[in-house]
Amino acid sequence: MSDPDPSDHMAKLEERLARLRGKDAQKPHQEEHYSQAQHAWRMVIELVAGLMIGFGMGYGLDLLLGTMPIFLVIFTLLGFAAGIKTMMRSAAEMQKDAETPDTGADERDKDGD
Repeated sequence: MSDPDPSDHMAKLEERLARLRGKDAQKPHQEEHYSQAQHAWRMVIELVAGLMIGFGMGYGLDLLLGTMPIFLVIFTLLGFAAGIKTMMRSAAEMQKDAETPDTGADERDKDGD
């Protein structure tokens, strides 16, 4: 009694995997989930960037002028406000994009249905 040739078995397995991968490639990827995560990270980065820029500007002015905490506090708060304003603008933009109707709905409205 002899064992079957392993190369034939591997070739059949690879062929079967290729067919299955071909079926999966046709399915749309769930980009909605990743899109929401990207929007969330974008908003967090905008807030942190505003804080860091304000902190850096305030710290730099305090070093130049010798008034240590005052400009640091003021510009950090201004950076925080700018970060929140930018986050709100991004959220409004995302909401506007989410509310735009599909083209199919527009066509039905034009026909009077």
